[in-house]
Amino acid sequence: MKTKILVVEDEKDIAELVEYNLNREGYHVIPVYDGETALETLEKEQPGLIILDLMLPGIDGLETCRIIKQDPKLKNIPIIFLTAKSEESDIIVGLQLGADDYVTKPFSPKILIARVKALLRRISEKIVLKDLRKFDDLVIDTKKYKVSYKGKPIELTMSEFNILEFLSRQPGRVFTRDQIVDKVWKDGKFIIDRAVDVHIRGLRKKLDKAADFVETVRGVGYRFKDSSECDE
Repeated sequence: MKTKILVVEDEKDIAELVEYNLNREGYHVIPVYDGETALETLEKEQPGLIILDLMLPGIDGLETCRIIKQDPKLKNIPIIFLTAKSEESDIIVGLQLGADDYVTKPFSPKILIARVKALLRRISEKIVLKDLRKFDDLVIDTKKYKVSYKGKPIELTMSEFNILEFLSRQPGRVFTRDQIVDKVWKDGKFIIDRAVDVHIRGLRKKLDKAADFVETVRGVGYRFKDSSECDE
């Protein structure tokens, strides 16, 4: 059965471009052109993924995302934002609301397809967390709190390890600094979001040749590299 993808985009030429390329990859696309229609469609359809433009007439993309994520029946549907580069603050808000990823306009259809495939793959695998995670030559042992690269141990502080462990749970997904703080420092310890940058710099330095696994998403936050995207 083809995976259904709801595309919410008010610019019809962009909607048609997205629909054409997704159809070529074997997906069943449901195009709508505003947030209100998207919400009405979700009452009847249960898509496997939503591609959501931020700038929509009437109910905008952020409010549409908020409504979806507050609905118990819809909140687990992954969302990819389509957005202009000038809307970085909205991207951050969207990710905090629960969106999974974003693609900036103008965009390459190949990049969008790669993001869609990577996200659906993670969802289908249900993100099973294992004690031992292997990413090429990088190995993260979450039970023993150990990290190695090509068999060589890497000594990390607890904060550095926790950040790496958290990001590696969902390769490819972008996390804001606030999200990292909330998940990594659960004891309520006071941490300013920019302190995350300091820990990331230290982590990358110690990872050395494996530092590319921790990617900066400019103006938003960080993500663990999904190497499968490079193969698309």
